[in-house]
Amino acid sequence: MANYLAQFQTIKSTCAHLIIAVEDVSDLWPAVRNNFEERLPFRRACLNNKTRNPVFLENLPAEFVLTTDARLRSRFPQEQYLFWFREPYATLVLVTCEDLDEFKNIVKPRLKVFAQNDEREWFIIFLSKAHPNNDQATKMAKKVYAKFEADFSSKKRERCCKFDIYGPEPNFWEELEFRIMDSIKNTLDRRIQFYEDEIRKLSEQRFMPIWNFCNFFILKVWSSSESNAVMADIDPGINFMESLAFMFEIAHLHEDALREYDELELCYLETVNMGGKHREFGGLDRGDDRAALLNPGNKSLTQIVQGDSFREFEFRQYLFACQSKLLFKLNHPFEVASRGYSFIISFSKALESNESILPFCMREVWVITACLALVDATSIQYNDEDVAPETEKEFYRVQGDLYSLCRIKLLRLAYLIGYGTEIERSPVNRSASLSMLPWPKPAVWPSVPDDATSEMILQETPRVKHFGIQRKPLPLEPTILVREANRRRSSLSVGNSSEIFYGRVEFNDGLAADVPAKMPQADKAHEFMMSRTYSSPGNFDCSIGRPMRLAEIFVAAEHALKKTISNPDLQKILSSVENFEQKYMELTKGAADNYHHSWWKRYGVVLDGEIAAVCFKRGNFDLAAKSYEKVCALYAGEGWEDLLAEVLPSLAECQKSLNDEAGYLLSCVRLLSLDKGLFLSKERQAFQSEVVSLAHNEMTNHVPLDVSSLITFSGNPGPPMALCDGDTGTLSVTVWSGFPDDITLDSLTLTLMATYNADEGGKLRNSNATVLKPGRNTITFPLPPQKPGSYVLGVLTGHIGQLTFRSHSFSKGGPADSDDFMSYEKPTRPILKVFKPRPLADLSASISSALLINETQWIGIIAQPINYSLKGAVLHIDTGPGLMIEESHSIEMESYKKAGQGSVGTANSGDATKDSSVAAKDCSPAADKHFEQLCLVSGKIEFPDWASDVSSILWIPIRAIDDKLPRGSSSGAPEKQSIVDRMRTIALKLEFGISKNQIYDTTIALHFSDPFHVSTRVANQCNDSTLLLQVTLHSQVNATLSVYDAWLDLHDGFTHAGQGNGRPISAFFPLVISPSSRAGLLFCLCLEKRTAEDENNVPPENILNIRYEIAGDRTIGAHPPVTMKSNENDEDTSKNLVFRSALVLQQPVLSPCLAVGFLPLPSDSIRVGQLVTMKWRVERLKDIEEKRVPQNNDKMLYEINANSDKWMIAGRKRGHVSLDMKQGLGTASPFTF
Repeated sequence: MANYLAQFQTIKSTCAHLIIAVEDVSDLWPAVRNNFEERLPFRRACLNNKTRNPVFLENLPAEFVLTTDARLRSRFPQEQYLFWFREPYATLVLVTCEDLDEFKNIVKPRLKVFAQNDEREWFIIFLSKAHPNNDQATKMAKKVYAKFEADFSSKKRERCCKFDIYGPEPNFWEELEFRIMDSIKNTLDRRIQFYEDEIRKLSEQRFMPIWNFCNFFILKVWSSSESNAVMADIDPGINFMESLAFMFEIAHLHEDALREYDELELCYLETVNMGGKHREFGGLDRGDDRAALLNPGNKSLTQIVQGDSFREFEFRQYLFACQSKLLFKLNHPFEVASRGYSFIISFSKALESNESILPFCMREVWVITACLALVDATSIQYNDEDVAPETEKEFYRVQGDLYSLCRIKLLRLAYLIGYGTEIERSPVNRSASLSMLPWPKPAVWPSVPDDATSEMILQETPRVKHFGIQRKPLPLEPTILVREANRRRSSLSVGNSSEIFYGRVEFNDGLAADVPAKMPQADKAHEFMMSRTYSSPGNFDCSIGRPMRLAEIFVAAEHALKKTISNPDLQKILSSVENFEQKYMELTKGAADNYHHSWWKRYGVVLDGEIAAVCFKRGNFDLAAKSYEKVCALYAGEGWEDLLAEVLPSLAECQKSLNDEAGYLLSCVRLLSLDKGLFLSKERQAFQSEVVSLAHNEMTNHVPLDVSSLITFSGNPGPPMALCDGDTGTLSVTVWSGFPDDITLDSLTLTLMATYNADEGGKLRNSNATVLKPGRNTITFPLPPQKPGSYVLGVLTGHIGQLTFRSHSFSKGGPADSDDFMSYEKPTRPILKVFKPRPLADLSASISSALLINETQWIGIIAQPINYSLKGAVLHIDTGPGLMIEESHSIEMESYKKAGQGSVGTANSGDATKDSSVAAKDCSPAADKHFEQLCLVSGKIEFPDWASDVSSILWIPIRAIDDKLPRGSSSGAPEKQSIVDRMRTIALKLEFGISKNQIYDTTIALHFSDPFHVSTRVANQCNDSTLLLQVTLHSQVNATLSVYDAWLDLHDGFTHAGQGNGRPISAFFPLVISPSSRAGLLFCLCLEKRTAEDENNVPPENILNIRYEIAGDRTIGAHPPVTMKSNENDEDTSKNLVFRSALVLQQPVLSPCLAVGFLPLPSDSIRVGQLVTMKWRVERLKDIEEKRVPQNNDKMLYEINANSDKWMIAGRKRGHVSLDMKQGLGTASPFTF
């Protein structure tokens, strides 16, 4: 098997192109070789992939090889199948022939033997040596070529083409390339099908006892008996799985080749996970610590074969290297990085499970080299111009993960050799990823070499942190290094801490779990950090029976790592603290930069904190401060105060070293603003003392200090303070102090901001020194006159010594007995409202429809205070023309509450009839409603005290006067009236305020109307000169009208028929008319004969009288007049109202006096364009008395209208004709059309 593996790998490394065999029958290949090889590589190729789908290739390399070449020498059948990928994919037969006899006797028999091989794709190229000027030779060449086509070509397959040495035809090369591609495609399809069938057979036998992975990877079981015999002679046989993948690769079908390697990997993992045989893992050779993820030729297959399979350590890397090679050819560096990261994680678990047999820290070293190799290779191959934005961000995210994983593993090695004590301890670089990494678990922990007795690690007093902060290390790592190392020594009992520490904590690896809980804080800090120093070897005992101390563990691990690591670069990195820090910074910056370019920007900020820790240790405070600021901004935005408390002191120390006074003061304020439980009381007092000390010293730059997170303020609970324009007052503000002790403010200024304009506002100053106690404080500011508007609290500024501070943070007002420091966002509730004179109150009418004209009506005036008191307000009332106030009645005032869109309790007692009692019931006054009667004195009314803060309504009795008598119409519908008809106005002026300086003026328009509009029409005329007159009553008010009686006063020319009392013949009284509806009355009249003198006299108007009642609500419109209040219990009809309307009645013209008729047309037909005379006759039907009609009125005016599109009048269209005075006489007139 090893022989075939070596031979297979050698051929695979040397064969990189498809082979096209050349059978040179006539020894002409040297003459045409250059012409053929110039066509390589093929530019337009189309091959079928494994699923038989066409794949178009822009570049397909190939190589022309003579069949006599040693690479194509004859092999045994099994060898041919084993290396089938290097066998020719097409065969070109180069032949020439001078005449037909030569073709028949020599060439044809040889080609017949060659063409009998069905497994070979071949075609013939006839080389013509006939000169173009030699016609006889040219004709003979054509005849010979025709014989080639006739004998070797068929309708299904053309196998011949002609090449002229002295000048090939233009389409020869295209035809040649087509034939070659067709042969390659057929050969490739046949070989793929063969491999698929054989692989399927082997896959079905996977779970049989005789099956092994090497057979699947390399060996093919022949189906014939002859093949079985051959297999018995050679146990390793034919390469199928990888041969198929490599055949796809050299055919540039990289995706199919990648798919084959993926399937091969899955199959191998199933084989490895199957129980049974013990298999060697590998990884014990020198140099195996360096990952070979991108180098498939790192080790030959003969070195890693093991029985019926391969060693997992080398073979899994070999498969991934082949996959990555194909992915790079496909230009998919992102997928290489993504697959590589997943492979490193999974392979690391395999290394962990075999850690006991591997060299010390083999897993950590291998992961570091693998991450570095992937990062370098994918970064070079990546081109961000060819990928989508989402893919680009994902690529940088994976790159960041690789950098981060490499950095964590390197940091773990640094802890093992003692460099971890040199790293700045913070919650940033002691991340959760590092904490979850276990310590190495070798079979036996390495011992200290004899020549390393002088390398000891002793305790060192740690550097005192700024502000004297003593922080307890975060317990992030799960196990203790000392305990883990000694647990793996044979003579030590597991977990015996008394043996390890000799009854006391003498050595510490920097973990919180190593520090006893009862140990004083100062002692904990003293033993927190350690460094590498030299001491006397007298205290060192290398006996394995004694527990190893931490110093010995560091030295032993360092020497063991030197044996494990073969990479000189990694050895150099771990040779000194400086080199380690340099590489640590490079990895951290690489991870941070990639995370910043990806979706995970917060990861980049966290890593910036690790960079800051190293820069801080090196004294590069500028870079450290910039990175710490990013980290602090992230922690503050996420609300991670525990982590912020760890980083913020370092930022403050950097700022103090850089003489950044503003930044240093702000950091101190932020430290004070954190949760009280994060720092001791003395530490918080130290923060405050730093602020006060620097404030009272001379400062270089007077930059305002933002203390919004430490000092907050708000207005007092309750409604905002209300003032008028020009008023002064005193404003109280609650201030919360987050300082641990009392602090004196030399001055304090509060800014008020107008809500309508941020630029408008005022400043309230308190020049006296103010002492703020921790917690709640109440401060009073004098309030000067402010412009009208609403104001909110703006910015609180002041001075502490020479320090100017400002706070724009607002607090929620808590209970009166609460001193809690509560900071919230800026509220929208105003603290002060300064009102303008006019918008403080509103006067409006409560009436929504017309009132009765000439009747005393209630009008409602709604007085509504707008967040202002109307105490002592005076209302001036001035009525316009045609409107008067009934001063004999008192004015009613009651509280007003909106119920839906109307008011509640607006019905007055006694003014509504029984019909409106139901409506008034829903509007009855509430239990808490106010009611009062007021008197109008000199046109003004004084408001009562109860109306100062609530909306109220004034009911004023008024009367609109109109002396015109309403007139009816003769149409069926009422005539539309103008909106200004019977409109009346009332002017109101409200004086209010403390000094009556607030005035509100308005004018209210009121609409009045008659209760009815009357329309008439003659319904019928009888033969006895009797007329039926229909009178329609249209309601014009929003109230119910009840008609109790109606009579008609007629002028001369009309008399009442029947009883003659003027009542209607339809006396269905009372007649109830709903709002906006109508009702009808029918009167019977008779016509009187009148003389000519009577006709000339102007007749008097006919008067319709209607006695009615009204049932309405004064809140919405017309209602019973106020004057009827004293008569509401009388049953006499005098309480009814009377409406009078003038009617215009004229004697109707219902009998015809004239008749007009046309005479018949001529008997002959009428044609278009012909003149036609049409005659008409006018005849009088009645005699006209001469005394009534003057004699000069014997002519009649006529006018003819004809359709101008069809008729043309040739005569006069308009004129007069004479008419005889006697009945039956007429006249005729002709017209020509």
